[in-house]
Amino acid sequence: MTHRGTRVLHVGSLSRVEGEGALHLRVQDGTVTEAQLRIYEPPRFFEAFLRGRSYTEPPDITARVCGICPVAYQMSACAAIEDACGVTVDPSLRELRRLLYCGEWIESQTLHIHLLHAPDFLGCDGAIELARTDRPAVERGLRLKQAGNAILELLGGRAVHPVNVRLGGFHRVPTTAELRSLREQLRRASDDARETVEWVSGFHFPDAETDADLFALADPGTYAIDAGVPTVLRTDGTASSFPLRTFLDRVRETHLPHSTALHSALDGRRHLTGSLARFAISGRYLSPTAAEAARTAGLGDPYEGAICRNPYRSIIVRAVEVVYAIDEALRIIDGYEPPPRPYTDVPAAPRVGHGATEAPRGLLYHRYRLGGRGTVADARLVPPTAQNQGAIEDDLRRVAQDALAQEGVDDAELTRRCERAIRNHDPCISCSTHFLDLTVART
Repeated sequence: MTHRGTRVLHVGSLSRVEGEGALHLRVQDGTVTEAQLRIYEPPRFFEAFLRGRSYTEPPDITARVCGICPVAYQMSACAAIEDACGVTVDPSLRELRRLLYCGEWIESQTLHIHLLHAPDFLGCDGAIELARTDRPAVERGLRLKQAGNAILELLGGRAVHPVNVRLGGFHRVPTTAELRSLREQLRRASDDARETVEWVSGFHFPDAETDADLFALADPGTYAIDAGVPTVLRTDGTASSFPLRTFLDRVRETHLPHSTALHSALDGRRHLTGSLARFAISGRYLSPTAAEAARTAGLGDPYEGAICRNPYRSIIVRAVEVVYAIDEALRIIDGYEPPPRPYTDVPAAPRVGHGATEAPRGLLYHRYRLGGRGTVADARLVPPTAQNQGAIEDDLRRVAQDALAQEGVDDAELTRRCERAIRNHDPCISCSTHFLDLTVART
């Protein structure tokens, strides 16, 4: 690899993520001066689609934003519109929503761990090659994903783009017998989840540390999933929260020329949302089984405020969150009694509402302004990957700089390392990001 002149590399589609994009690196005198994750997928205009629609429609429309985490969009939409309408949903229905969300966490995090991320650590090109070398691990991942899908199918009506969610609750709630039919599958999944933590904790992790502020919801007394207050943990160790209604005052989105995905900054600073942030902010509320799994895996004691800032080790944190989601699902199932009605009435009100939940990839925010006839006058959706773009690019800059300082790292190896750094964050652009072009400009 030479540092003189300009060289353009064309890379085929990045596997094990979804979406379309490119990476542009500029190297001057051996120093990486610019790292741009260029997202060129066409805008999808969901916010425009929502304007003029009935206030009852966003949960179904926004579920189509993502085929892997539709529940996150449904729950954030419901929370925001119910907030605008001044409605508090029955506690038993909120528990069912949390259970549905647990199903999504299980299937989505498991998909990323076993099929997308683990091959990076094991020298495999993908899940097919991994299945040849470690078939039991892939089968374990598929069993876990089936367990998550089973929850989605029962509560949501189907595993992809659930259709049973509505404002105020559900169109139909399960019987006690139906819900408890999931227990045995989840019990087996619990064993698989703990084995997964042990498996991924044995991977080799490069030394790395993000210097972005960590940002997640906090819900006192529980590990935040479906509700909470936006909370930021600064790099100096100080933490603070702010009201959800001020979210857009604190998290500012900007359109940069190199990307159709908006970039976000929190109070003008780079921030990171997702598993690492949740573990740092809410780790003390993990279930005992999940906390023990974290300690055994070398993450430290979450009950004593352990923090992990190594993006490569995010695969361990995700595995711990799967353990927690299964524990939480079993807790809700064991305490379930059918509510008197499947939903709480949500009459329209001409106000503004805010909602946020924790998608597997991080904090997802929705804001809706409703008109006098119950139509959506304005909508704002801020997904986690848009917030993480700055932190991802900063990671890429460091990874590329470290690679350039080493002997024998050619352009193919540089590309592989950059792709791996992106997969650490499980980005979701129109689910995730594909590389089609890697451009390295050296001057």
